[in-house]
Amino acid sequence: MILLVRMLLVLAFSSFMVTGHASAQERGPLVLAAVSMQEALTDAANRWAALNHPRPVLSFAASSALARQVEAGAKADLFVSADEEWMDYLQGKALLRAGTRARLTENRLVLVAPGTSALKLRITPGFALGRALGSGRLALADPATVPAGRYAKAALERLGVWRDIAGRIVPAENVRAALALVERGVVPLGVVYATDARASGKVRVIGMFPASSHPPITYPVALLKTSSHREAEAFRRFLISREGRTILARRGFGAR
Repeated sequence: MILLVRMLLVLAFSSFMVTGHASAQERGPLVLAAVSMQEALTDAANRWAALNHPRPVLSFAASSALARQVEAGAKADLFVSADEEWMDYLQGKALLRAGTRARLTENRLVLVAPGTSALKLRITPGFALGRALGSGRLALADPATVPAGRYAKAALERLGVWRDIAGRIVPAENVRAALALVERGVVPLGVVYATDARASGKVRVIGMFPASSHPPITYPVALLKTSSHREAEAFRRFLISREGRTILARRGFGAR
């Protein structure tokens, strides 16, 4: 009898260890997010994991590319877009969970140069952007599809300089790719989000575009309709909570 009890205790303990290990290794919800959110969402995911939750799995790319992946049937739980248009796109195709779309945070647009550049330029209507480029070109995210590029084009059009430099654009696949071109000195100037410049350390901000020169840069978040992860909605609520937004603000996100 004593031997039987000992065997049962060993089996119970082994079962607990296996179950506990499986729980510790459980994958968190899969989050598809605009690449400009990389550092901020990594911080948020780390904090969520520190609160004894499975750490969310983060996948970053241009909002346009991620929305197309969702449309094509990619299995994910949350989508964070760098603009409202791509979230509208998925909502129009009934791919979002009803009632879960919310505005997460905001950003600003800046003109950057390599860190060693001594260029000075005020961003005002009709400013001499073409002259500042010299024989070089301007890097920005592809304005045909990528939110950062759309915002940049809108700002340059509103300021009356787009027509002068439209043929001198280097359209990158996403805003971080545009940033990299400036970091490496491939181009003398680029247009990126303020948070990208802050995260880099290899570029110098020449100036910030007036908020009135482009549509508001807002980041919506929503649960995807096909999500089945038990923690997906809880993590979404964490992101839009005061603590979640504070984490994002430490990386420069939010109204300024």
